[in-house]
Amino acid sequence: MSIDSLRRSARATVSGLPRGFWWLWLSTLVNRTGAFVLTFLSLYLTQELGHSAWFAGLVVALHGLGGVAGSPLGGTLTDKWGRRPTMVTMHLVTASCAVALALVTTAWGVAGVVLLMGVSMQAVRPSIQATITDMVPEHDRRRAFALNYWALNLGFAVAAFGGGAAIFLGYRALFLIEAAAVTLCALIVFLRLPETRPEARRDPAGELVEKDRVSVLDVLRDAPFRTLVLLNLLVCLVFTAPWVGLPLSMAAAGLEPGAYGAVIAVNGVVIVAFQLLVNKITDKRSPAMLLTVSSLLFALGTGATALAGTPLVFAVTVVVWTIGEMVHVPTNAAATAKLAPEHARGRYQGVMGMSWALSGFLAPILAGWVVDGPGPDFLWMGTGVIGAVAALGYSTRLRRVLDEGEGQSQSQGQSQTITGKGGTDVGLDALAPDALAPDVLAPAAVDDALADSTPGDKTPADKAVSA
Repeated sequence: MSIDSLRRSARATVSGLPRGFWWLWLSTLVNRTGAFVLTFLSLYLTQELGHSAWFAGLVVALHGLGGVAGSPLGGTLTDKWGRRPTMVTMHLVTASCAVALALVTTAWGVAGVVLLMGVSMQAVRPSIQATITDMVPEHDRRRAFALNYWALNLGFAVAAFGGGAAIFLGYRALFLIEAAAVTLCALIVFLRLPETRPEARRDPAGELVEKDRVSVLDVLRDAPFRTLVLLNLLVCLVFTAPWVGLPLSMAAAGLEPGAYGAVIAVNGVVIVAFQLLVNKITDKRSPAMLLTVSSLLFALGTGATALAGTPLVFAVTVVVWTIGEMVHVPTNAAATAKLAPEHARGRYQGVMGMSWALSGFLAPILAGWVVDGPGPDFLWMGTGVIGAVAALGYSTRLRRVLDEGEGQSQSQGQSQTITGKGGTDVGLDALAPDALAPDVLAPAAVDDALADSTPGDKTPADKAVSA
């Protein structure tokens, strides 16, 4: 492939998306570049504060438990309060928690702050997903979610490298740097991102129309979407298992701890290097087929870990399930957007986010129990079976509903609208960088909107739900 063809491919991958999306993309990059708390929390608790490894694991689990509550909360606020107010508020809560971690030293004080941080970090995700859905026409959404996920992983890579280089400053200094980065992220959203929530439909008495009254329970009653959430939970459990089981399996194979660091780093390197290429290859493909293939890649990659014995072979298994990750995350986010009614996009994304948060809480516990009991090989055989079951579910239960109208939306696009200044509905097909709708994205409109608005470990759940 020539340099010119690579340049054309890259231009096609990033062109045609609205300006607002790129401000959101930048906020994701800034946010994740300063993601030091989760990356170094276990070391801080054990080395700096002198707590046991058991307590450190409990605190990290509390972060995941907070996410289980935060995801539906964020989804509800996103639909009721607005995308931008939810993002700004939850970012500022996260920044405050990062500052508190630099000051609080008592065991349960740290645990409480981390729990709240889990709530706020997960609560912001549905608003990000809903904003991308509002802004980007359906035929471009998978590409937009993939680009946002690429920014997230690029930021994580920078944070891991920068945090390691800056560790001599002290853990508390890193936490303060994260607080500054998240605050900058909130400022970008507040100053540059327009509110995209569709206008709520109301009856003559001013009450919300009955069909638009959607609760989390109503979302769970949506049978196709409920199936999508349950299948994603299976995939998430498979996805999370290597982050606990892989270092234990490599240790059982007699490998040094440093080998695990090199092997798991392959995940981030592959995503940063090849996410855009994978997106180009999978563009215009059947969503159900992509989810099926990604589940099989998870099954194959994790299942083959039972056969690995050298760092090279372990690294190959990581490459296989990482490709599955690159395919699955944006496709699942786009599928959620497809099934969500316009007035309930936040709630649908919030319920989907619960599956990621729940797996982040359960999978480490289950994986540790299996490794200590039946053994690592049983864990990898189990993940292979679960991944295959998920693939079967996607191919048999969701093919019709996910692929319906796919060809038409890809060839013609879909004219989305958001409410601009003065209540004007503006077609989002007009929001390309060279044809921006001034009432939506111009600085003056943003200023008017601001005046009217109401005021580490790198975990798979934290990575993926930001897509």
